[in-house]
Amino acid sequence: MTTTTTLVPIPQRLDFDALAPTFSRAVSSLDAAATAELDRAGVDLVLRELVRLRASQLNGCAYCVDMHSKAAVQHGATAQRLHAVAIWEDSPFFTAQERAALRLTEAITRLAETHVPQQVVDDALDVFTEAETAAIISLVLTINLWNGIGVTTRCWEPVLDND
Repeated sequence: MTTTTTLVPIPQRLDFDALAPTFSRAVSSLDAAATAELDRAGVDLVLRELVRLRASQLNGCAYCVDMHSKAAVQHGATAQRLHAVAIWEDSPFFTAQERAALRLTEAITRLAETHVPQQVVDDALDVFTEAETAAIISLVLTINLWNGIGVTTRCWEPVLDND
């Protein structure tokens, strides 16, 4: 028996960047502002990508999951840790800071369900400064906006690696 692998294309719904260019540029500017806050606060590059990856997993944004998985590897994350992001609470591969950031990411991403409990914020403040916590919140809000655009419009397509 021969198995043929045929990938299934996911059609674009809208070319959002072309149809809403002013808004798209504003989101890019917001992303740059969040990155500037992360830089100013000294938040680790791998942690940033783990946060982006987890929010994108929860929101089901294929493009962002692909992009931030690759970026995490470029910044030094191992494949083992990337595979475990989806089950981080049951995995021994994450630091106290990463756990607090991922917990905060999930609470903010599931805002309607969680209302971001005080304990989640307190847990973040136990391992991060206020500036670091604010920068991480900025990052989570921004990636959720990107995810909303990507999931709704499917305007960006992940690129299959040839390896």
